[in-house]
Amino acid sequence: MSHFDTRRTMMVDTQVRPSDVTKFPIIHAMQAVPREVYVPDDKREAAYLGDNLDLVPGRVILEPRTFAKMLDALDIGPEEMVLDLGCGLGYSAAVLAQLADTVVAVEEDEAMAGEAETTLAREGVMNAVVLTGPLAEGAAKHGPYDVIIVEGGIEVLPEAIEAQLKDGGRIAVLVMDGALGTVKIGQRVGDRLVWRWGFNAAAPVLKGFEKEAAFAL
Repeated sequence: MSHFDTRRTMMVDTQVRPSDVTKFPIIHAMQAVPREVYVPDDKREAAYLGDNLDLVPGRVILEPRTFAKMLDALDIGPEEMVLDLGCGLGYSAAVLAQLADTVVAVEEDEAMAGEAETTLAREGVMNAVVLTGPLAEGAAKHGPYDVIIVEGGIEVLPEAIEAQLKDGGRIAVLVMDGALGTVKIGQRVGDRLVWRWGFNAAAPVLKGFEKEAAFAL
């Protein structure tokens, strides 16, 4: 067992399970996916720390606790299709691929998208595809989706993303208000989303998910 395997087990045992995430598929997925291969080379030793991990300015891999609790709340089934917005270098897509039938991952940073695609292929993840494009536009041509997860903070949810969720589908977002944030889970019921409060967390607000600046004299 490598030291990364040991750290992965410690991550699950000290960050995931104590956060009331006990569903076997999530525990198995986070134990199985080597987080260290989906981070920048100079960050590998920090891959399993309990913090958001910087990728490029303004972009992070969500801390294990936050990501695991989002997965727990979404309760993804093995027959479902997931839209993963802001997949970074592919870690979230790799974990989601363990839970879902199909993952459509969107990344607007071309370099990160290319690396994510390469790493997922090298790791044998065959049920996830990486698309390059604006996160706020999603991937409508492949939808609608059973589940949507946004891998970063938002201030507003674009209507284009709402429209890509199936009736009965679920979405997880991290709504930021200044430095404070709350994960919320939405479910589409007909033509509207019904929201429930999740838990506190924080992450940088993603491009395209910001509030419009108010005009002031």
